[in-house]
Amino acid sequence: MFCGAGGLTRGLENSGIEVKLGVDIDPACAYPYTENNAARFLLKSVEEMRGDEVVDTFAGANLKLLAGCAPCQTFSSYNQKANSTDRRWWLLLEFGRFVRETCPELVTMENVPGLVEQNVFRDFVDDLKNRGYEVDYRVVNCADYGLPQQRSRLVLLASRLGEIELIPPTHSESERRTVHHAIGDLPPLKAGEVDSRDPLHQSATLSPINLKRILASRPGGSWRDWPRELVADCHKKDSGKTYPSVYGRMSWKEPAPTMTTQFYGFGNGRFGHPEQNRAISLREGAILQSFPDGYKFTPPGEPISKKTIGRLIGNAVPVILGEVIGRSIQDHVNRLDRRTDKN
Repeated sequence: MFCGAGGLTRGLENSGIEVKLGVDIDPACAYPYTENNAARFLLKSVEEMRGDEVVDTFAGANLKLLAGCAPCQTFSSYNQKANSTDRRWWLLLEFGRFVRETCPELVTMENVPGLVEQNVFRDFVDDLKNRGYEVDYRVVNCADYGLPQQRSRLVLLASRLGEIELIPPTHSESERRTVHHAIGDLPPLKAGEVDSRDPLHQSATLSPINLKRILASRPGGSWRDWPRELVADCHKKDSGKTYPSVYGRMSWKEPAPTMTTQFYGFGNGRFGHPEQNRAISLREGAILQSFPDGYKFTPPGEPISKKTIGRLIGNAVPVILGEVIGRSIQDHVNRLDRRTDKN
């Protein structure tokens, strides 16, 4: 449910879980989801779906898994205006309805950390427990699992088979994958240039003032490093001094900052390339989200919309996190199988 471009699906498939169906309301998800994954795609609002549509998909399965990543913008720390009047606020309860109507043995959900503070999440967890699920949820930094990006996410696992939990972190702080590990070998680009071998490896153009700004930027720094004449008027005000993480370059030696839906713009965060004078490309953003190097987002020959592809990549569950979730589920089932064999 809420499958997006297929980040979670690809991760689950990589862990050995067979995914049969992905559902999303965004038509832009259809091509990348079906082109890169084995599952079927259904373009439909979750609010309009019935549980029996999903039950049919589960036919023949020994164990059923329902996975959902309801739109997170409502609960994001970046969104200062959203509240319970936003329709998306209640999509988690629609996901809960599907749990009730399909009765899967296993459930997983991923979202932003801010969701854990909301009553709608507590109601969701209580409903799972009342229906006999063991529930484990925690906020994790995906960099602790090998993602070359600082990305904190809320991950929930639930099982009617017994206790379940997320596997422990796989990477210590000194072992974290860096920007250089992820994109250090990609062909160089200039601002506004497109790689002839990979149309997704393209960067946005820079205005003359932003070119001067990125030339004055250092890896890991911000606009505070610039000469005053380059600083935007809004940042000269007291209210703008609390936003140091925009107009910055990434550091080769650190994981990337959290990829947002606008990571392709230099002024939208610390999304400047560590040494080339441009924002990171769409392909670089996808790789930092742990999509495979050749993951396809648009049909061959079709114009590429940075806004659309940026949205798909920024909203995605990182593939690595999907693998971690899948491995956690596999470990849970294998432990139960071993106990059954002993008995």
